[in-house]
Amino acid sequence: MGSGGREHGLAIALGCTAEVVVAPGNPGIPDSVATDPEDLEADLFVIGPEQPLVDGLADRLRAAGRRVLGPGADGARVEGSKAYMKELVGQAGVPTARYGVFSEVDPALAFLQTLPGLYVVKTDGLTAGKGVLVTESFEEAAADVRDKLSGLSFGAAGRTVVIEEGLTGPEASVFAICDGTRAVTLPPAQDFKRLGDGDAGPNTGGMGAWSPVPVAGVELGDEVVARFVEPTLAALRARGVDYRGVLYAGLMLTPDGPKLIEYNVRFGDPDSQVVLLRVTSDLAELLAAAADGDLGRAPPVTTTDDVVVAVVAASDGYPVAPRTGDRIEGLEAARAIDGAEVLCAGVALDDEGHLITDGGRVLNVVGRGPDSATARRRAYEAMACISWPGLHHRADIAAP
Repeated sequence: MGSGGREHGLAIALGCTAEVVVAPGNPGIPDSVATDPEDLEADLFVIGPEQPLVDGLADRLRAAGRRVLGPGADGARVEGSKAYMKELVGQAGVPTARYGVFSEVDPALAFLQTLPGLYVVKTDGLTAGKGVLVTESFEEAAADVRDKLSGLSFGAAGRTVVIEEGLTGPEASVFAICDGTRAVTLPPAQDFKRLGDGDAGPNTGGMGAWSPVPVAGVELGDEVVARFVEPTLAALRARGVDYRGVLYAGLMLTPDGPKLIEYNVRFGDPDSQVVLLRVTSDLAELLAAAADGDLGRAPPVTTTDDVVVAVVAASDGYPVAPRTGDRIEGLEAARAIDGAEVLCAGVALDDEGHLITDGGRVLNVVGRGPDSATARRRAYEAMACISWPGLHHRADIAAP
């Protein structure tokens, strides 16, 4: 359930062992249907984006007797409110950055002045991954606080901000599949949030990802379950929340060990795509077991040793004001590259039936291979086949 590259990746992975329908999907995802998800019948509903979860879609489906992988609205608050998330993980004893929550400018600026020099300012509400500023400039951080609290930047989503002490180190993403009590993890990934090469420019929803990554071995998953996810699930249960879904831990691997940057309540985008395309075990059976609250019956997670690299092809003007309606050329040639795949995200059809851009992040161009150099080469060879006016992408995803 969803319409982006994440849902295209899920459809491919789930389609290895199950019949898949994607609602509403998009014209580039096979088996997409325009039917309202609540009007469909299926053995398992997997909800992709965060907004429907926050709005209670999983609750409505469960009330209608459906099996659902995705938290109810009470569990989705973990992503819907960053202030709630920080308070929850503080109760759970999860390692994370020092922070404060503010709705007025003067106390927020006073807290900023107590930080050592790397400032993180986040909107409390959902902003599709674009409401985070990370800067070494106090003046820039202070201006961002004023703009957010005034509603100028992100409207109601920014009228409360979370300010954090900046953490340093490589980042990693770990996806935990949760059944309310237990969790199993998929292999770590690393995504690239900034718009430009060398991590320049503004934060985006993600410009690329790869898995596996040298900075995070499979043992990180065991640590994340023990130190992060299981304590968080226990804290949620103490609040009466039965969390059955994905808990996505965005981590900073600091010199003092892993620390939580944030939780999301669904598969990430585009970092989950590279992980999902590595899974060789029965993903549908795993997600169904979690939805039933019975991970004990799930098959062990197995993955290929291949490296998978995804590069996002974005529209001109993304992330501020993406241009849409440009015809996409070269998809067939890109998919003909050995080891390449193209996942469709922000696409539509024009009057002649051709795919056109219909969003900021348009395509995930994926390469896989026995090593990172091969996977990366294949991804960029495929990217070179694709064109539309104003297309831009990072050139350094998974670079050595």
